[in-house]
Amino acid sequence: MKYIKKLVGEKCYLSPVNPEDAERIATWSNDFEMSVLTGDVSDMISIEKQREYLEYMSNNGYAFAIVKKDTDEPIGICKLTQVDLINRKATLGIFIGEKGCWDKGFGTEATKLILDFGFNIINLKNIMLTVYSFNERAIKAYHRCGFKEIGRRRKSIIMGTKEFDEVYMDILSDEFKGCLINSVFK
Repeated sequence: MKYIKKLVGEKCYLSPVNPEDAERIATWSNDFEMSVLTGDVSDMISIEKQREYLEYMSNNGYAFAIVKKDTDEPIGICKLTQVDLINRKATLGIFIGEKGCWDKGFGTEATKLILDFGFNIINLKNIMLTVYSFNERAIKAYHRCGFKEIGRRRKSIIMGTKEFDEVYMDILSDEFKGCLINSVFK
């Protein structure tokens, strides 16, 4: 499948989501380890349900496949949801589904690309996300991108006999370091 290089980084690029990737993404979404991290462990996501969701995402809002630059293979998804263009805010969602690409900087780079898009293309002021307190790898990546913790919903996630916090983080446009769009106008 051919992917469109909408936003390009060093290791990966963002391409509009494609419903033809439904089987691959449904596999990621149903993987136990992956779904624990995203909080979707109880969801049952069929290929058809995933295809419908990808079709919805491709027609509503800003959803991208994260594509490995050297192989043109999709490795994850990132999206801006709850986009409010009047108040200039949105919520970020991201995951790297290909486990072989974990801890290699793809998530950080994809996050910076979508932040650049949000702040410098659609003119947002605030982008927020929610992450679970046990997902320390993601929290470190978000801090590297400039996110700050703005609060917690304590003991709101129960996994087996353990309770965890939901961590709320955000970043403002004037805190974001880096801007791809300015490189076009050198």
